This record gives sequence, C-alpha cells and structure tokens, in this order.
Amino acid sequence: MTIETICSNFKLAEMETEILTEKSIRRKLYRVLRKTGINKERIQPDASFNNDLNFDKVDWSVFIFFLENIFNISVKDEELNKFGSVNDALLYLKTELVFMSN
Repeated sequence: MTIETICSNFKLAEMETEILTEKSIRRKLYRVLRKTGINKERIQPDASFNNDLNFDKVDWSVFIFFLENIFNISVKDEELNKFGSVNDALLYLKTELVFMSN
C-alpha cells in the first residue's frame, strides 16, 4: 500500500458534511502530527516543531504531505517558515480554510 493510497483512504473516511470549527481543525491537525510519529502526549498548542517535537527534514516533508492532502490545501514555503509551533499551524489553517470557504 502506497502513502498516496493511505492518504486517500484517510481522506475518504474524513469526508463528511461538517462545519469546520476550531475544534475539528485542531483534531485533524493533531491527526496529521500523529502521522509523523509524534506521541499524542507531546502534542500541545505551544509545542515548538523544532525544539519540542524535534522535527527534521523528513518530519517536515511527511507533515506537509499529509497537511496538504487532508485539508486539501497548498502551503507555500514562505508560509511554512512561519510555523514555529503547533498553534502557528492551527492559526494558519483556520485562516486558510475560512478564506477558502468564502
């Protein structure tokens, strides 16, 4: 099974009519983080990707792959550079998804 198949299956399971609330966005973001191998106990809003979660280049690649596929967005490199903490990613997603729904 390829990573694309896994992501596609995950996406289909997630597809339901839902209003994107902060809670639902946060849950999906945390699921993305879990796919990078982060234990759920370590996922906190103020957790730093580099210092607390110890993200390396591979982690960033996996994170962005799942983030873009699960949320059906495209993250520009200049935006990615602003992701210092989990909360930064959450704020980006809330802004991006509200913008897309308008």
